[in-house]
Amino acid sequence: MKEVQITIINKLGLHARAASKLVSISNRFEARMELGRSGRFVDAKNIIALLLASMSKGTEITLRAEGPDEEAALEAVCALIRNRFDEPE
Repeated sequence: MKEVQITIINKLGLHARAASKLVSISNRFEARMELGRSGRFVDAKNIIALLLASMSKGTEITLRAEGPDEEAALEAVCALIRNRFDEPE
């Protein structure tokens, strides 16, 4: 299992459109993926779980992946977050 820390930097945080993009990218990989904070993790392939996690701008999260393509999965999700979920701000 690999894990990385990253901060949500887009203006609106992990809102519906951003969560949808995160789920879409996560589902491209075989690895089991989770994200969370304060020791509480949710399935990164489940949009309802992501929305209920309520992660706003500035929230530091931990991404975890376990499986044959775990490194590629983490890189892809981190790239999405660093790119502000492809939003202008």
